Amino acid sequence: MSEIVKLRTRAEIDEEAAQWTWRMDSEGFTAADRQVFDAWLRQDVRHRRAFEEFSKVWSTLDGLEEAKRDEKIATFAGATKVTLWHASRRWWVGVAVAVLVASVAGTWWMRQGDETQTIATAVGQQRNVRLVDGSVVTLNTNTIVETDLSRHLRQIFLRKGEAHFQVAHDRSRPFLVHAGDAVVRAVGTEFEVRLRPDQHVDITVNEGRVEVQAAAPGSGPQLTDASDRPLGTSRSLRAGEQLSTATEDSPVKHVSPAQLSSELAWREGAIIFDGEQLAQAIAEIERYTDARIIVTDPKIASLLVGGRFRTDDLQGFFDGLQSALPISIRRAPDGVVYVDPRR
Repeated sequence: MSEIVKLRTRAEIDEEAAQWTWRMDSEGFTAADRQVFDAWLRQDVRHRRAFEEFSKVWSTLDGLEEAKRDEKIATFAGATKVTLWHASRRWWVGVAVAVLVASVAGTWWMRQGDETQTIATAVGQQRNVRLVDGSVVTLNTNTIVETDLSRHLRQIFLRKGEAHFQVAHDRSRPFLVHAGDAVVRAVGTEFEVRLRPDQHVDITVNEGRVEVQAAAPGSGPQLTDASDRPLGTSRSLRAGEQLSTATEDSPVKHVSPAQLSSELAWREGAIIFDGEQLAQAIAEIERYTDARIIVTDPKIASLLVGGRFRTDDLQGFFDGLQSALPISIRRAPDGVVYVDPRR
């Protein structure tokens, strides 16, 4: 009988990461503390990821310290919004970390002067953010989005992950999404952009129309005027169509209403498989968890998977697989999950 190991929660790990971030910045951090910290990093692969996320927030807030004294410099989104004003670095950074630990919902900070934001989600999280122009950005798991909205141009930079955009109609201010090797231009529409690790993107339109152009080398953030346009071949997508930039001649694909619903199911905290191979299904579900999942036999990797699963219910996914396929799930003491052929 396989041993079931209860994994520590993300909230517990984030709290420890926040404490280590604070301690390492203090003057009393010793060599002995360093040894304990290194041992903590080795205990779980999720420890390093959590620590790196908090370190990035720490560095960002450190840069914000130079803001003017009377400028509102940071707003964190959560159940309750907390506004931080210019004060000593140790005080307001400490408050920021405390808010992050309490919400465990990614980070969001904004300078209202130039209407820029950095919005992020942690692994397994989704969130909706309404921009100052009325547009709504929905972030999927492990996603980073930067926004820059001016009086003449609305620019979004998808740095990582996947996001859906519900664009407020405003013909005087083009809405551009920069992601990997493409720039997506919209006026008033709804569409999704997913940035792949190789910097190619997948674009799916569920309402209206968008224009997709190849990102010119060195362009992207240099667009400053509504008349400026990114360089490259233009492709037009309408509602119910999809495009991948993986190859230059990728055709525009028609997506049925059922397929479109499956593509966007993550906005409801769900993931739908319809005949995907087991290896592909596991690779997709891994986007929503810190758990490492290994298929031990190539023969079962090609088994076909179908069904609707919750993105926040990994055990439910495993239970569904075991009931439908000739496989068994085995958890190792280090938290790694092995998918074996059923004996």
